[in-house]
Amino acid sequence: MSSEKARRTELSTFGEFGLIDHLTSLLKYKQESTQTGVGDDAAVIDLGDRYMLLSTDLLLEGIQFDLTYTPLRHLGYKAVVTGISDIYAMNGTPTQITIGLGISKRFSVEMLDELYDGIRLACDTYNVDLVGGDTTSSLTGLTISTSTVGFVDKQKITFRSGAKENDLICVSGNLGAAFMGLQILEREKRVFEGNANVQPQLEGFDYVLQRQLKPEAQKDIIDLLAELGIQPTSMIDLSDGLASDTLQICKSSKVGARIYLDKMPIASETFRAGEEMNFDPAIAALNGGEDYELLFTAPIELHDQLKNLAGIDVIGHITAESKGAYLITPDGGEIPLQAQGWGAKE
Repeated sequence: MSSEKARRTELSTFGEFGLIDHLTSLLKYKQESTQTGVGDDAAVIDLGDRYMLLSTDLLLEGIQFDLTYTPLRHLGYKAVVTGISDIYAMNGTPTQITIGLGISKRFSVEMLDELYDGIRLACDTYNVDLVGGDTTSSLTGLTISTSTVGFVDKQKITFRSGAKENDLICVSGNLGAAFMGLQILEREKRVFEGNANVQPQLEGFDYVLQRQLKPEAQKDIIDLLAELGIQPTSMIDLSDGLASDTLQICKSSKVGARIYLDKMPIASETFRAGEEMNFDPAIAALNGGEDYELLFTAPIELHDQLKNLAGIDVIGHITAESKGAYLITPDGGEIPLQAQGWGAKE
């Protein structure tokens, strides 16, 4: 047996976040302007009077999206949203974006025009400029890489690492809809592959389909908190599921957490899709991902103010690190939160 095979470690051993930690553990920053690199929603670069934020996202055909049921216009829109959502999660304002494309021969100019229609629409919606990028050929399909730049005042920046014991855990919007939309689309794809003459049965699922195919970033929530003078102590965008992203805040802040199952906001349309697919919407909320809502913590003194805000729910509280991170059921049972992200899915 060669030494190469003898020391081979499978990627699944680490999982997504463990792999990132492994690959970056020996990095040493050489520039004084580099404030934060790996480990938050965006890198933070000190410009003197404010911080610049930089985020990178990668979408791979067959992994993050399936063109069997994903319109190219929606895909372009979603590619922009994934990047600017990271900037909002740092309490910043996105300003510019670059797009890199890996394109196979099966794509025509007209198809790429559709993709860019969605990109332009997202840039217009969120007041972001597309300022460059790159294209190259691909042997395996379509790859989209986005790099997003934003800015934030130094006193307003919010990291994952600022949560304190007794802080409230809050979430915007509702959870699990994007994952349930994906389940509906995957079901119809299987039916289509068995009989191409069958029309997809998508009626009544518009909301969960939209949440999967054309999500929105939470600019309104950032604006609302700023208007009310509320600055979260920590924040993350919900791209990997409530459980995984809560654990990311716990890890960065060195705290524990209690999330209450009956406080998790789940839309009626998500419950209906769950019944259709015989899938528990709470599991979709905890582990599904791609909701692109904001999960944040805030001082307990703001409870009365936060609980009355439309679009925000208080779903738990921060504890001491020694108490761990748990989901609390209505009968008082405690279930350990577990990340079900990339490492578990792939």
